[in-house]
Amino acid sequence: MLAGVIFDFDGVIVDSHPLHLEAWKELFRSMGREVAAEELAFVLEGAKREEILRHFLGELSDHEIKLYGEKKQSMFQQRAGGLKLVHGFATFLAEVKSAGMPAAIATSGSRQRVEHALAYFQLHDCFRVIVTGDDVAEGKPNPALFHLAARGIEVEARGILVCEDAVSGVAAARAAGMKCLAIATNGRSGRLKEAGSDMVIEDFTRVKLEDVTKLFA
Repeated sequence: MLAGVIFDFDGVIVDSHPLHLEAWKELFRSMGREVAAEELAFVLEGAKREEILRHFLGELSDHEIKLYGEKKQSMFQQRAGGLKLVHGFATFLAEVKSAGMPAAIATSGSRQRVEHALAYFQLHDCFRVIVTGDDVAEGKPNPALFHLAARGIEVEARGILVCEDAVSGVAAARAAGMKCLAIATNGRSGRLKEAGSDMVIEDFTRVKLEDVTKLFA
């Protein structure tokens, strides 16, 4: 039976992908590199910041990773006033809390950025544990983030629903032995279904907690 829920962050809790894409594009442009929209889609696949930097810029030193990462974060924060929650998320989370289920966050994003956004939306206390890319050596599709989150909420994998919006996140949930509800934006429902998600919705206005509990029957 369903006993706990783990949420990804970007694209699941906060509608932040457009702002991230703008910030990454500005960063690469400042370095004299124009990145096509098709190639930039890699950013949406749940990789850690250092993995994204190496994907586009090749091998980098730890110092360069830190420098470029901070620069990108600064560019994102300049746009953070435009952040909003994913449609229906607050209502769905309220259902989870009303059912007495523990909730967690497992994201490849940095802790500093996630904590800042949660404070802005006054959501921090809604989650028993927050696991970020800073806590693991490998990001998704490695299931380490979800294993840590499951440990934090003290629920076995078979009783956990993961809410994800990236193919790598769906793969990580499957590898962890958890059910996955995929949030499909920008016409990505087909890819998320192919990745093995158990249910695909456009946003949380299209689902109720009682709908996903049927996945655990």
